[in-house]
Amino acid sequence: MITRRELANAIRALSMDAVQRANSGHPGMPMGMADIAQVLWSDFMRYNPANPLWENRDRFVLSNGHGSMLLYSALYLTGYAWTLEDLKGFRQLGSRTPGHPEHHPELGIETTTGPLGQGLANAVGMALAERLLATQFNRPGFDVVDHHTWCFCGDGCLMEGVSHEACSLAGTLGHGKLIVFYDDNGISIDGKVVGWFTDNTPERFAAYGWDVVPNVDGLDAAAVTRAIAAARAETARPSIICCKTIIGYGAPHKQGTKEAHGEALGADEVAAARRELNWPYPAFVVPDEIRTAWDHREQGAASEAEWRALFARYAEAFPDLAREFTRRMRGDLPAGWRDIAAQVRQELGKQSAPQATRASSQAALNIIGPALPEIFAGSADLTPSNNTMFKGAVTLTPGKAEGNYLHYGVREFGMTAIMNGIALHGGMLPYGGTFLVFSDYARNAVRLACLMSAHVVLVYTHDSIGLGEDGPTHQPIEHLSSLRAIPHMQLWRPCDAAETSVAWTAAIERRGPTALALTRQALPQQPRSPAQIDSIRRGGYVLIDCSGAAEALVIATGSEVGIAAQAVNSLNGAGRRLRLISMPSTEVFDAQDESYRESVLPRAVRLRLAVEAGARQTWWRYVGSDGRVIGIDQFGASGKGAEVMAHFGFTADNIVQQLRSLLEAA
Repeated sequence: MITRRELANAIRALSMDAVQRANSGHPGMPMGMADIAQVLWSDFMRYNPANPLWENRDRFVLSNGHGSMLLYSALYLTGYAWTLEDLKGFRQLGSRTPGHPEHHPELGIETTTGPLGQGLANAVGMALAERLLATQFNRPGFDVVDHHTWCFCGDGCLMEGVSHEACSLAGTLGHGKLIVFYDDNGISIDGKVVGWFTDNTPERFAAYGWDVVPNVDGLDAAAVTRAIAAARAETARPSIICCKTIIGYGAPHKQGTKEAHGEALGADEVAAARRELNWPYPAFVVPDEIRTAWDHREQGAASEAEWRALFARYAEAFPDLAREFTRRMRGDLPAGWRDIAAQVRQELGKQSAPQATRASSQAALNIIGPALPEIFAGSADLTPSNNTMFKGAVTLTPGKAEGNYLHYGVREFGMTAIMNGIALHGGMLPYGGTFLVFSDYARNAVRLACLMSAHVVLVYTHDSIGLGEDGPTHQPIEHLSSLRAIPHMQLWRPCDAAETSVAWTAAIERRGPTALALTRQALPQQPRSPAQIDSIRRGGYVLIDCSGAAEALVIATGSEVGIAAQAVNSLNGAGRRLRLISMPSTEVFDAQDESYRESVLPRAVRLRLAVEAGARQTWWRYVGSDGRVIGIDQFGASGKGAEVMAHFGFTADNIVQQLRSLLEAA
């Protein structure tokens, strides 16, 4: 009879073989947590290897993602569409088994974060999404949304501050279907963690309000089974199972040491581990009887079939809810979305008085929020400043699971990582607000949102030195340029209500991350023709043109469009020929066809001036060596917003002066 230890040793062997073949990777965690994984994947997790996208599957998050060979091995052994050749290609260019896979749900990978701690926060978001969907769709006798979120994490995850932000909030909200396994092996890259990590983790999580299962022998399958059963019995609080393990378990000379953490064991140690584990098989060979014992396809198909039967009865009893659930889990927008988007543009187009774009954003949300039930909103303790709460929004609290707005508290990093988890789960579309300058706190979660193409909307207000009195610590300088530098990011910096309406509808329609940079100060509404309004969606367009060929081009974004318009109109009125381009999204503009880009920014016009109240580096590729940029490459100053803007040269008079100088020099 095959023992649990033999099944776990299949993970250990495959992991050390793959790392050894690549001569790169982290064998220690998979070898230490293999027994936990065997119990979880064989006896408790609900999934179907034949359909990784089954809506009601359990979600598994590998927060200590450097141990990705554990996940690859489990997916291969349980019957997902993986091959031994995939495992042999570990960490090789073009393979399906990179060092950190991040997000490939069609292959069974929900999320496996490289940057430690974020997977734990993603798991909090996934558990929140499950709870929200269950509240919205379940009916008596029809629990069509009913699954757990499981998460592996290690010492590094708990040292990272994002774990505090996310786990504190999870305890407050009481995510009873979130179960975390803490791999307490006492080792990190630098060695024994007692020199730098002596937290009492069980007491820490108890203080958060979590259910804590302490001192579990992670190498004892029976103890792990009891711990999971106890955690599942707790439905009002998230649970953490604190597992004592040995990193690199089975490698007789390196287990329990930092050498087992992040490097191949070496051929001799791999051979010694085979003897120690009584695993006499060649590299990458798993006996058929062990493969058969691991294979979960029959159980998975039965689990999904049972749910499909339930959902079929649900669809008969609640056909509208069933269609809505299916739509949302596919990520499709409702059939009436075009009408909703048109209403947003029409309503915001009526705005005539000066208005801050954060207020324009709220006006858009007052239409979008009630119309899209998948919207889940929030702010990192800046709701009145970010204008992120829409009419009819209901605040989510520990006792009110039917809410659609969350006060995240002062947790910018945790908020963004939780939003990533919500988006990756499916069925919900999250947005969250903070000040643009505080995007720095969340930067790595923003980067992962881009890497994973998570459909999140990042609402960043107070977008320049124009915010005024709070001074340099709150005034973003480099932030627009640095956000634009992240691959797959789409950033919009609208100049008025009309551009804000287009930015929001684009953010909803895009299946990926979008950042909106919005002002605190009121901005004038720009006059446009219908053709110009339609061109906003292209990211950059001609806002003011001249008679005949342009002598120079002016490019501006956001709050600087208004002052640039004053300058261009003044000079054109004096006989010059200038064109003003509003460019709310450089990424969208750059994605347009060459003929359109040439029609807006003709190559023949080499005299160009870009104007943006932020770091200048983004703009040199648009203005070239013959052009100039009015920007700000130093920290700001405290004072009234208009005075600070004038102090740094963001006035119509200075733009006029710079244009005259540019034209005269030519």
